[in-house]
Amino acid sequence: MAEEPIHVLSVAALRPPSELEQLELDLLLLAIHRRYGLDFRDYARASLRRRIWNQIRAERLPTVTALQERILHDVAAMERLRLALSVRVTAMFRDPSFYRALREQVVPLLRERPRLRIWHAGCSTGEEAYSMAILLEEEGLYERTRLYATDINEELVRAARAGIFPIEVMQEYTANYLQSGAHGQFSDYYTARYDRAIVKQALRRNIAFERHDLVAGVGLGRFDLIVCRNVLIYFNAELQGRVHRLLHASLEDHGLLALGRKESLIGSPHERDYEAIDARERLYRRRAG
Repeated sequence: MAEEPIHVLSVAALRPPSELEQLELDLLLLAIHRRYGLDFRDYARASLRRRIWNQIRAERLPTVTALQERILHDVAAMERLRLALSVRVTAMFRDPSFYRALREQVVPLLRERPRLRIWHAGCSTGEEAYSMAILLEEEGLYERTRLYATDINEELVRAARAGIFPIEVMQEYTANYLQSGAHGQFSDYYTARYDRAIVKQALRRNIAFERHDLVAGVGLGRFDLIVCRNVLIYFNAELQGRVHRLLHASLEDHGLLALGRKESLIGSPHERDYEAIDARERLYRRRAG
């Protein structure tokens, strides 16, 4: 997951919410949870509200209540809303300095482990998971790695699993790759076909793309490295705390955690349970015990 894109907002979304609208939003989120089992109630409200109003506008509806009625009776409308609530700004080797820090400071620690389990939480359409696979391949670690890449949105997971991207973004991705401390040729990792770039099967062989909801609080086992970048910023403080507990419980002793630049351990339930590997790039190591 990544930072939220800027949309053309409706006039209603630009006004402070009225008491009635707050009630409508509460009821909409409760309805989604009761009907579909998806819990957005503890997401950061301002960001969530903007995306909901964008979808109200896209559905050509007048109110939050009208959107609630539609999604309760129309599964396709709920799928459209779920996609709208998923933030999808991402890129391969986005923030190249983060990947350079991984190569220089995290890879030496991972070399000490005979087998590696890595979790990308909030993988969106897969670009950052594939970036990790490339990095591990170049560092000689991919063969002994199992990489789990998860997202709440099944449609995004399917797109990530397919590994097909517009050919026009490859120039940007190549520039990011070259700035990340790369050892090879970026073009070696995909096949160009007309207007598409298809990630090679050799790079996909050790990645499992699956749907998973961090909010549900259920882990996937223990990991040597968890990458959860630009996900927590969309949650309120209470939900951030719950997710931090899950991430901490999912890390092996001395396991590594990567957060986004705008995210922090400060104020989290496990603030004192990590040591900083690179504070600027938000790379931390879990203390033993």
